Amino acid sequence: MKLFVILLLIFAQCLANQSTEQSLAQTSIIPADTAWMMVSSAFVLMMSLPGIALFYAGMTRKKNILSVIMLNFGAISVASVLWIACGYSIAFGGENAFFGDFSKAFLSSLAVDMSSPAAPNIPESVYIMFQMTFAMISCAIITGSVVERVRFVPFMLFIALWLVVVYAPTAHWVWSPVGFLANDGVLDYAGGTVVHINAGIAGLVGSLVLGARVGYKKEAMPPHNLVLTMLGISLLWVGWIGFNAGSALGANAQAGMVLLVTHASAASGAITWLVCERIFSQKPSALGFCSGALCGLVAITPAAGYVSTLSAMFLACITCVCCFYFVAILKPKLRLDDSLDAFGIHAIGGAISGVLVAFFAKEGVEASLEAQVIGVLVTIVYSGVLSWVLFFVIDKLFTLRASSTDERIGLDISEHSERLC
Repeated sequence: MKLFVILLLIFAQCLANQSTEQSLAQTSIIPADTAWMMVSSAFVLMMSLPGIALFYAGMTRKKNILSVIMLNFGAISVASVLWIACGYSIAFGGENAFFGDFSKAFLSSLAVDMSSPAAPNIPESVYIMFQMTFAMISCAIITGSVVERVRFVPFMLFIALWLVVVYAPTAHWVWSPVGFLANDGVLDYAGGTVVHINAGIAGLVGSLVLGARVGYKKEAMPPHNLVLTMLGISLLWVGWIGFNAGSALGANAQAGMVLLVTHASAASGAITWLVCERIFSQKPSALGFCSGALCGLVAITPAAGYVSTLSAMFLACITCVCCFYFVAILKPKLRLDDSLDAFGIHAIGGAISGVLVAFFAKEGVEASLEAQVIGVLVTIVYSGVLSWVLFFVIDKLFTLRASSTDERIGLDISEHSERLC
């Protein structure tokens, strides 16, 4: 009997110790931060579904609108599955400065109350979801350069490989605590290099490999429905709150400041683009407003946590002027068919603002011009070379480009056997 009581007491003590250990393990997780990060994840998800899909769809011709939406939705779905399978592990696993490992593959070791070293105040499940939405929208951005001529299935294969060999390693370099660019002092608050330069350069490479659309520069290719584009930029504008302010990784003062500078930058970019249109004898346009607002949002992304409100507005204006010059003046001369300006706004804007962070960073922030330039150049070269290899190989094996007949008919019918009435 005494032995039974002793064993019972030992068992009870073990349970108590286990409960204490679990409580201690959970003390770092803050409910308010967790709630904010869940909301931020939903905001960024809204940017992809349906934000960028509508933004792009409205700028294309009617015969391709469903194809554009399908490219975006397909890319988002493929990216989500691959992020769970191995993307997150490559980006945030291991101790190597250049490439993560597969210790977190398929999230097999994920526990409900587990947190990540990169975000200790929230459950790792929430951090995985938040970072997944960044991977999703990066893949969706690429479609803006290749729409109206790329085939659906081969492009999905490209997205799958690009996420694994380009996006995830770049995210590891910049955002993993052990990444070599992070250790070199590169500042990228919410994805100027990882998201915008990466995706924009991939889009440029894709447009060059595929070539221009049939009839480009010879036929009118007006947007089908700019109301959809304006609705899309509205969703992107609101969703960017989660994109940038969520990167504070908590419900704190930093997130509040980032929210303010993000909105100020978007508004400044929109106004700047309209002013540029007037200067170059154009009427202020709805498409120009959307392009300017997006440019302002791209501009503030790498700098959101490091600049004041006034600096954010100047940063947006400078970046927007440069992007306007490329999109409206230089691109037509180059005869580059970057269909919806994924390169012209995301890559150009991300590169310029990524470098300008060094000049506009507020006092107390360690910003090195050399580090910023290196971070931008490394991302451009890596994404450009690997994206070209992927596009080239997939095109040779499966033919990425639709036939001229299919282009004339429209990819809605030729690729998906559907059409708008």
